[in-house]
Amino acid sequence: MPPIKDKFTIHSKAVVCQDVDLKGDITIGAGTVVHPKATILAIGPIVIGQNCIVEESAIIVNRRKEIMRIGDDNLFEIGCRVESPSIGNANTISTRARLHHTVRLTSYCVVGPGCLVAPIQDETFEDFTVVYGASSEYRLWSGRGKVQEMDLRRKHAEYLREMLPKFNRLRRGDNA
Repeated sequence: MPPIKDKFTIHSKAVVCQDVDLKGDITIGAGTVVHPKATILAIGPIVIGQNCIVEESAIIVNRRKEIMRIGDDNLFEIGCRVESPSIGNANTISTRARLHHTVRLTSYCVVGPGCLVAPIQDETFEDFTVVYGASSEYRLWSGRGKVQEMDLRRKHAEYLREMLPKFNRLRRGDNA
């Protein structure tokens, strides 16, 4: 297999720490925050939308040739691993959760802490799906509280965009 050519396009309003492992063709949208020690590995291209938060030790991998698209306002918590080829908007992948490459998330989905989502065949979770518990059961959420959740997430991202540059060196776009 030929080596992966690195090409980073990082929006000027994104905050990507220097101590992030980036490999492959990666595009990061405006307002997105990538903590130190996160890993983004793109064998096929990865496009991350606006205002996402990728916390430390989170791993995002695209092993497929087609583009992995991650929408806006997503939260990838500490130590999660995501290989899902398509993620909509406003999803939460909790601490140490794992998403297999056979699952696609739409919007407002929550994958609980430590859950493993690895269906045998391709599966798309509809809006407001919540995965929870040791056996990774899932059900639908009513959507109550989503406005408050989004307000809280925006404040969280705003705080990180202000504080991370004070304590970490930042990366700039195009292989900087």
